[in-house]
Amino acid sequence: MPRPLLRLHRAVEAAREVTDHPVLRAAARLGLVAYGVVHLLIGWLTWRVSRGADETDADQTGALQTVAGTPGGAVLLWAIGLGLLSLALWQGGEVLLWWRGLFHREHRLRTAVVCAKCLAKAAVYAVLAVTALLFAVGAEYRAGERLRELTGETLEVPGGAVAVGAVAVGVVVLGAYSLWRGATGGFMRDIDLPAAPDAWEPVIEVVGRIGYAAKGVAFGVVGVLLFRAATTADVSTATGLDGAMTAIGRTGAGPWLLTVVAVGFAAFGVYALARARYPDRDPSS
Repeated sequence: MPRPLLRLHRAVEAAREVTDHPVLRAAARLGLVAYGVVHLLIGWLTWRVSRGADETDADQTGALQTVAGTPGGAVLLWAIGLGLLSLALWQGGEVLLWWRGLFHREHRLRTAVVCAKCLAKAAVYAVLAVTALLFAVGAEYRAGERLRELTGETLEVPGGAVAVGAVAVGVVVLGAYSLWRGATGGFMRDIDLPAAPDAWEPVIEVVGRIGYAAKGVAFGVVGVLLFRAATTADVSTATGLDGAMTAIGRTGAGPWLLTVVAVGFAAFGVYALARARYPDRDPSS
């Protein structure tokens, strides 16, 4: 092996040992608990919206605002933020195990897909972590408003509508992927099944299927609204998850549909808590 490649290999192995450290693993489990609690809160906020509650953001920022309003909220937000950062590092560390496949032509595509999935999951955790830390230091932040601002700024530049449309398609694809994971049960590979009691497996699978289906529908609606903003230059439709909930609520069966989505997000929260109890970061799912 050439010396530069050998040095890179050693550096990656050292980094891999860090991401496998028991302390980081414990912090990542705390992050999974926080991730589950955030989804439980989103489910509760969505249920409130279905009952006509005003001034309620049924999204991640609404959930974090709810935490901030509790006794000791700042401390909890710091714990959520740092836990999710640890989770992002732990999940992203899986790339360090798979990267060698990029040097083998027959495994290159498979490795690239797996690494992309690992990094995508890590990015989601990292963004939510940063949002929690912003709330912890008292910063004002609303995901829907920021998304509208970014969309408006992007639409003003040449080719901006194409870029926003591409992002919208990506969000719809993400929603479809979430639905697919729920339908196939592939998410069960993220659970350390040998460590989980046999009686729990059916329960984990049911709540996971419901949760992934609800998230898939919500992401799909977000993507459609974002695509509408790209084609009409109306940034008011680019409102993120909270806007998707509002759009669902405006349909004929809005309150009933929102109740179903609320149950789905709560179910995903329960699944995330189960994953925190029996974590596995297998990216081959």
